[in-house]
Amino acid sequence: MTDRLPHEKGFHISWDQIHRDSRALAWRLDGHGPDDGGWKAVVAITRGGMAPAMIVSRELDIRTVDTISVKSYDHQSQAEAKVLKSPDAELMGDGSGILIVDDLVDSGKTLELVRLLYPKAHFATVYAKPKGRPMVDTFITEVSQDTWIFFPWDMALQYVEPYRGRD
Repeated sequence: MTDRLPHEKGFHISWDQIHRDSRALAWRLDGHGPDDGGWKAVVAITRGGMAPAMIVSRELDIRTVDTISVKSYDHQSQAEAKVLKSPDAELMGDGSGILIVDDLVDSGKTLELVRLLYPKAHFATVYAKPKGRPMVDTFITEVSQDTWIFFPWDMALQYVEPYRGRD
């Protein structure tokens, strides 16, 4: 038995790693859009999807980028998902040709809400957990449901006590 909290089964992502994994996501998506392989636009789910969406849009030379703001967490606890800011309605339509990008699909509640709004969009995340995996069309890395992912925008460098011993 350990004294660790459930979220301490952590997967720490560096800026370099999120960049590499987001580029891998772009490569996986390249040529798979409905417009002769291209995408009409990238929509980032804020806030976590902004860095991956920027990298994907750069790699695939997609100049139209928008955001949808969905709140589904209260600190580290999941809550009911709700849209705080929608992307341009004229651009979005039913989602045809739109690539929606997020950092992670966890329970799938955020993507489920966005998919209801834009059913023909393509949903891509860098990381996926088993519960949310059915809601995403393309992802790079799957992690267990009980793993907490520590993204670089949530972290600061600091000293950490060793697991055992103090020498």
